Amino acid sequence: MGEITIKREDVEGLIKSAIAELSKEGLNPDIILVGPKFLSYTRDFLSECGLSLYEIEELEYDAVIADSQYLGQMRKASRRVSIEPFLKEREMWEEFRNIDV
Repeated sequence: MGEITIKREDVEGLIKSAIAELSKEGLNPDIILVGPKFLSYTRDFLSECGLSLYEIEELEYDAVIADSQYLGQMRKASRRVSIEPFLKEREMWEEFRNIDV
């Protein structure tokens, strides 16, 4: 089985959607906290997204997009996203391709 990849547009969609939701609520998303596994699949895009980037070991495949001014003060100041569902879906398709029929 080869290395599982994630499409850049899938990650962009997740992050842009979270940014749009926060902005719609009047917040200013300016930071992204990412797990190391999330970062390993998304490093290229994240360097271009304009958010301050912080790696947090415990987040693993997840990321939290937030307004740093309100982070920790109000629950709605952040959105958590994960790439794990994309990885599981890709693994499933790889397994289907490898089935001998």
